Amino acid sequence: MKAPKPDARPEKVSLWRYLRLFRQDILSAQPAKLYRAWMAEFKTPFFRSFLINQPDLVRLVLNERPMDFPKSDRIGEGLRPLLGNSVFLTNGEVWKRQRRIIDPAFEGGRLRDTFGAMRAAGDAAVARLAPLADGRVTEIEEETSHAAADVIFRTLFSIPIDHAIASEVFHQFRTYQRSQPILNLAAFLPLPRWMPRFFKSQTRRTAREIRRLITDLTAERMEQIKAGTAPDDLATKIMTTPDPQTGERFSQGEMVDQVAIFFLAGHETSASALAWSLYLLAADPATQERAAAEAATLSENPDFSELSKLKFIRDVFREALRLYPPVPMMVREASQVEHFRERRVPAGSQIVISPWHLHRQSRLWEAPDDFDPLRWSTQNGKSCLREAFIPFSAGARVCTGAGFAMVEGPLILALLLRAYKFEPGPGRPPVPVAHLTVRSESGINLKISAR
Repeated sequence: MKAPKPDARPEKVSLWRYLRLFRQDILSAQPAKLYRAWMAEFKTPFFRSFLINQPDLVRLVLNERPMDFPKSDRIGEGLRPLLGNSVFLTNGEVWKRQRRIIDPAFEGGRLRDTFGAMRAAGDAAVARLAPLADGRVTEIEEETSHAAADVIFRTLFSIPIDHAIASEVFHQFRTYQRSQPILNLAAFLPLPRWMPRFFKSQTRRTAREIRRLITDLTAERMEQIKAGTAPDDLATKIMTTPDPQTGERFSQGEMVDQVAIFFLAGHETSASALAWSLYLLAADPATQERAAAEAATLSENPDFSELSKLKFIRDVFREALRLYPPVPMMVREASQVEHFRERRVPAGSQIVISPWHLHRQSRLWEAPDDFDPLRWSTQNGKSCLREAFIPFSAGARVCTGAGFAMVEGPLILALLLRAYKFEPGPGRPPVPVAHLTVRSESGINLKISAR
């Protein structure tokens, strides 16, 4: 089955038309050649960028020499109102310190500890869909967003999504997500630091409100830690972990920044991947039935050990991540002169690594636009899994929560498939666009019925 993707732009457009297209949606702003090119150069009056689609170059930047290619500040221009100085935006020693404090909370043993909270969020999602399971058309992105947010709040702060503050953060974040593109004008123009950035008033307002609510949660948790009454969840683990080199812990302001990125990375990415998984299964009934049969092998209240039963569902979720990587592009900056494919790359150049294009690279993947979970058991799929599959980035800056997501996604997908059957809603297939993550332009409408 062919998976929907946006039409590519014409091969040649003016710079200003490109900027307008890019701001609207970075996916359809790109030419079709990027699905087969090993590298492409883009020049503007202000900077040069190089999109690299060749696995050994991607590996060089992300795995072999990550400190020579720090994260570009151009991404931070658009996300800083919400994420502040979080680990997603920092570089150098600041980033290293943040990772030393955060990483222990997501080590393997902690995944087992969070499983009960994930399952509770999944059970709650099944219950919320019950009144809708009469064949009516439901916008499934909103439902998966609700479920993913519930997972974050249960695992991070031990509160369900119907907690007043959690619910308000969720609704504010939905507004922010739709109003803020990945890149704003400052990402293209070399503006001095003193010049105001051009954010929509709604973007600034919702970012302030989200951060205020997160501040309330972290302040309450700090008091619980002092009193010895804090639950043993991810927030407590992170807030009580000292930097092994300095002995310092995160301040409240630093913790607010980190919770904001946990919500973005943990909520948005999982919500996106779950919604696309359900759409792809709805459009491919035979594959859905195979996945549902596997889900039916779970016990009534599955434990962590039963995840090993979900091999096919894991491949379904992985295939959705391939076709619709939640973060479609990553931008690094060359700190010195480089030579890629016998071409000079000046210092300061933007190095764009695009999971969206790499995951559909026609010179690497067999039938790259097809939804085919069985590809992961083929030699081509296994090779590309190693060389050309980076939905969570790779190397030193790989997403801390990658393992978390690969437990959460298949588990919730299995719980939903065990209870419900999904069919495409009326109208044309959904068109993917990039807001903060890859979502559908007009939502994903599915019909839900009980099994």
